Amino acid sequence: MRDHFEIRDHDAAGRIGRLAVPRAGVTVETPALLPVVNPNVVTIEPSRLREEFGAEMLITNSYIIHSTDRIRDRVLEEGLHEFLGFDGAIMTDSGSFQLAEYGDIDVTTAEILSFQRRIGSDVATPVDVPTPPDVDRERAERELSTTQRALADAEAADTGEMLINAPVQGSTFPDLREQAGRHAADTDLDVFPVGAMVPMMNAYRYADVVEAVMGAKRGLDPDCPVHLFGAGHPMMLALAVAAGCDLFDSAAYALMARDGRYLTVSGTEHLEEMAYFPCSCPVCADHTPAELRDRPDDAERLLAEHNLHVTFEELRRIKAAIRDGRLLELVDRRARGHPAMLDGYRALLDHAERLERTDPVSKDTFFYTSHESARRPEVDRHHDRLSRLAVPGRLLVTESKAPSTHDYDAVWRLKPPFGPFPRALSETYPLTAEVPDRTDAAAQAAAAEGVRRLVEANPDTAVTVGHDDWATAALDRIPDEVDVENLAELGR
Repeated sequence: MRDHFEIRDHDAAGRIGRLAVPRAGVTVETPALLPVVNPNVVTIEPSRLREEFGAEMLITNSYIIHSTDRIRDRVLEEGLHEFLGFDGAIMTDSGSFQLAEYGDIDVTTAEILSFQRRIGSDVATPVDVPTPPDVDRERAERELSTTQRALADAEAADTGEMLINAPVQGSTFPDLREQAGRHAADTDLDVFPVGAMVPMMNAYRYADVVEAVMGAKRGLDPDCPVHLFGAGHPMMLALAVAAGCDLFDSAAYALMARDGRYLTVSGTEHLEEMAYFPCSCPVCADHTPAELRDRPDDAERLLAEHNLHVTFEELRRIKAAIRDGRLLELVDRRARGHPAMLDGYRALLDHAERLERTDPVSKDTFFYTSHESARRPEVDRHHDRLSRLAVPGRLLVTESKAPSTHDYDAVWRLKPPFGPFPRALSETYPLTAEVPDRTDAAAQAAAAEGVRRLVEANPDTAVTVGHDDWATAALDRIPDEVDVENLAELGR
């Protein structure tokens, strides 16, 4: 049981939580963004990150500090918080990124954890091996074993009140991610980063990111705070939160600003091609793209500030969506911004059964906004519960109003995408759903699946279905023993 992480709200696999960071004496609300601060090149002063942007936690690289004489001596003397001018929580990376980039580093887990403790880090990281995507399984297993030895070294280290990261590796093998998550959860370590994600995110492989996260989540315990290493683009944060990630670190705000790139919740724009700023953050309200192009000395800093503003704004929007029970609807909107995001959303819905375990049974009105909505966990839950209902011998299930006279024992509603239910349940969630009058084939097929489940659970009931001109593919899902009537043809 990890008493330093408390979950307060759920929606899908997303959650609002509270991460206690004892060495810093603070509690960080999650989902949380940790801006990356390069100790050599500071784009935005860390004090401003807290005061102006609301950052409760940041991340910096202890290996860079350890390897740079002029910085190391000063940080050892002053302490990390004083050196950076930041009074929130500070996480430090270990040099694993440099290991992945350059193939070797001259420090061990024991040495770098000792150094992180000496400089005053609040959350420290061992030297894991970030195995890139698409390697052969033998390499992934070999490097995962090295990472697991690093976790053992971290457990044995004297770390005091520092929280310790337990990275979850495994490349693009979901079963290895699950194995790694289970191993990490069995340690007494504290925070669980899903590592080596940057190459996939840079290639817009969001479906693969989701599969890696869901693999890790299957192995981790529900009370494990999960950090998605290297995830900081506002476009994908809602998807990552819905998959169950709690912490994110962003160097994107600064790196993209350096290249003249402007972040939005639906993608990335290039400053040189922009005529208007669509955002109302302080930077965008006070400047035009042309003005920034005319001020190259200030443009990088101002772009970085905008990039952070839009990212923190998206995190607040995500938290509000979790509270309102609308996280998947937000993910759906974000998925329309880029085809790769849609791939990621569809991959997430492949795990609807797992999402259903933590999805609240009651929330605000379900909105059917795309055919992906037919795969949401609320639909699966309704289908699973059809077997609990008392069903009469002769049942009419219809999309129309109940006829005033009929020869059935009962008349139930038929509402895509949920399918059949007694009219007495019409005011219960999710059957209060707002659904378009022109339902699509996916909603009809999901409703037909509900009919099939009902018939399967009640083989002695004679069921008649009245549908409003459904697609053939949906009708093909209805069992042969069901009488089917097209209400549109009856009307004609």
